[in-house]
Amino acid sequence: MTHTSTSHPYHLPVYLKAMEIFSLSRKISFYLRDDLAFLKHDGSENNDIYFTGDIVRQSESLAPEILKAEFNSESKHIHAKTLEWLTFRLNKTCKRLEHINSNGKDFIPILRKEIKQFRRLQRSWMLTL
Repeated sequence: MTHTSTSHPYHLPVYLKAMEIFSLSRKISFYLRDDLAFLKHDGSENNDIYFTGDIVRQSESLAPEILKAEFNSESKHIHAKTLEWLTFRLNKTCKRLEHINSNGKDFIPILRKEIKQFRRLQRSWMLTL
């Protein structure tokens, strides 16, 4: 991937993939949330419901970190490291969601595949910073 100073950050493949991951994670979260919103037999809530919010929150932060790294030359490596951490956490949260009791967990491998592709793009993009 080549990165020139005249290209707009919103057209970067890594940014576009981040937006795709955000959209996908929101859809999966909405689907899972309906399955996990019911109380258990003992009246307690299912703690796994919080992981559905985590994937949205973590994926929502990917694209802004890319933009911060592109526009802020002084702290671009800090934002790149934050992006790595967010990607790692998102992947871990997906692993947790793969073990929940819901039909929606079948969509988690799709999201993990997209995260894997994002990581490849991320590595290439980081070399251009």
